[in-house]
Amino acid sequence: MQANKNKSFSKGLQVLKEIMSSNKPLTANVLCQKLEIDKSTMSRLVTTLMKEDFIEYKGDSKEIVLSDILRKIVYKDDREKIVEKTSALLDEIFYLTDEASYLGILDNNATLYLNQIDKSNRVIKTRDSIGLHAPLHSNAFGKVLMAFSNDINISSLSLTKFTSNTITNIEKLEKQLEEVKEKGYAIGDEEHEFGLKSVAVPYFNKQNKFIGAVGISGLSVRLDEEKLHKYGNEMLKISKGYHKV
Repeated sequence: MQANKNKSFSKGLQVLKEIMSSNKPLTANVLCQKLEIDKSTMSRLVTTLMKEDFIEYKGDSKEIVLSDILRKIVYKDDREKIVEKTSALLDEIFYLTDEASYLGILDNNATLYLNQIDKSNRVIKTRDSIGLHAPLHSNAFGKVLMAFSNDINISSLSLTKFTSNTITNIEKLEKQLEEVKEKGYAIGDEEHEFGLKSVAVPYFNKQNKFIGAVGISGLSVRLDEEKLHKYGNEMLKISKGYHKV
C-alpha cells in the first residue's frame, strides 16, 4: 500500500516537473506521451495536482499550466536573476540608441516584458511595460522568441490583425522568422500599433542557452528602416558580450 502511494507521488512529481520545465502549455495527452503514463493514471494525477492548486487549465481550454501562485514562486528567483544580469546590457542599448530598451522572455506563448530602461529627457515616453504580455507575431521581440526558441508551435498561434502591417499568414511569418535567424535580429514595423517600431536581438547565457530578446521600441518618425537595421547589427554585437546569466 505504501509502495503504491510512493509510486503515485513520484509520478505526480514527474508531471509537475514536466509542466514547470515547459515554456508552453501542455495537454494531458502530451504529458502521457512524454512520461509514458497511461491516460487513467494521468487523469488522476492532474486532478490531484489541480485540487492542491499546483496546476490549472488555461482559460477554457484543456491546456495545463502552473497555477498563478506556483508560477510566482517558481519563476521569481530565476527572472530576478535574468533582470539583474541584463540590466547593464539594456543600459548600453539605451545609450547606443537613445530609445527605451527592453528585455522580453517567452511566457505561455506570449512575450513577457521583464525589464525596461528609458533614461531620456523626453516629455512623452513609452509607457511602462514591465510585467505586461504582448502577442508574439506583431513585434520584434516576439519574432526573436519564435525564431530562437524550440518551445513554440507556430501553426497553433492565433495571428490577430492589429494594423494593416500585421502578419496574419503562417507561411509569410515562417519565412520572416527564417530571415531573422539568418540576420540575427528582428524588426517590428508598426505591426501592433501605428507609429511604433521595434528591433530586437536574441540573448544567450554562457552555456549558449537561449534566454530571451533584448532591444528597443520607439516612434517610427525616429526609427527609419536604415536606422533599424543599423541598430540591429550593433545590438547583436553588444549582446554577445553579455553571456552572464
